[in-house]
Amino acid sequence: QVQLVESGGGLVQAGGSLGLSCAASGRTSRTYAMGWFRRAPGKEREFVAAISRNGLNTYYVDSVKGRFTISRDNAKNTVYLQMNSLKPEDTAVYYCAADEDRFITAMQYEYDYWGQGTQVTVSS
Repeated sequence: QVQLVESGGGLVQAGGSLGLSCAASGRTSRTYAMGWFRRAPGKEREFVAAISRNGLNTYYVDSVKGRFTISRDNAKNTVYLQMNSLKPEDTAVYYCAADEDRFITAMQYEYDYWGQGTQVTVSS
């Protein structure tokens, strides 16, 4: 079992930046493919970014490419999401997730563990 805890959410003006962190605990003797997802008000949860086990490969949804950066520090069992040039449409609850079977994946149903989420609100 792996427990994931997100932090770093908050309120920011459009054009601003926020950095999210996701700390893993529990069975961290192995590495996991990690991802960030978000659920905006009234919408389904969607994929945002993913990073491979070794941190060398990344995927992004088109709407955040060039603005968001996913990274990881395996020594600290932590994954990050740096969000720049934020837009009101980025407002959502952001979740991190871990997949124990794959090298990297963008598919929600393939993730095994989920955090509780952190709220990001971007004001216009």
